[in-house]
Amino acid sequence: MIIYPAIDILNGHCVRLYKGDYGQVTKYSDDPVKTALTFKEAGASHIHIVDLDGAKTGKSENIEVIKRICKETGLSVQTGGGVRTIKRIRELAAANADRIILGTAAIKNPSLVEEAVKEFGKKIVVGIDARNGFVSTDGWTDDSGKDAIETALFMQSLGVQSVVYTDISKDGTLKGPNLDALKEMIEKTDMYVVASGGIKDMEDIREVKETGAYGVITGKAIYEGKIHLKELFTYS
Repeated sequence: MIIYPAIDILNGHCVRLYKGDYGQVTKYSDDPVKTALTFKEAGASHIHIVDLDGAKTGKSENIEVIKRICKETGLSVQTGGGVRTIKRIRELAAANADRIILGTAAIKNPSLVEEAVKEFGKKIVVGIDARNGFVSTDGWTDDSGKDAIETALFMQSLGVQSVVYTDISKDGTLKGPNLDALKEMIEKTDMYVVASGGIKDMEDIREVKETGAYGVITGKAIYEGKIHLKELFTYS
């Protein structure tokens, strides 16, 4: 299982939101690139980056920071947030992002997913951010009314191989992941599922691994000292 330490970027800073609420922001660093290098030095091989400004507005203010992380760390970068055009996908691919996440765009513009998969194949990942089993969009500010599992199956039919599945009610809470919902996503699709939301300690990491998840994302638990980097990156 791949371990993805998370860097969420808002106004150029490394932050975490509580349950996706832009009104409840905790800032952890003024330098996301330095944070990424810290993860690399501790043994990370992969990293998950979200452009929170882009996720909310569709207009990235942090693309240059993401490019710097790709270039200066050499890590396998999985990134999303405001990726809503083929131009932006190409820009991230040219910056050597390994996996590019389509969230809102995937829900609202499936034809973009088809185009992106045709051009970039397995680099394209769909982010399914769910609240009570239904997909949210626009930086988790809007409820699409679409069922999370049905949405994943539809994306699978378009050729998408991987999904980042986030339970919004758990994200940033340090209260543990929604294992039941994660298991359902894994069992009902044939996709590579990366779990996100609620990880609080190494026991949660172990439980996620037991579900058969392809990967797991953890952010706040690292920043709050609940998970120690050296232990995290020796466990896979």
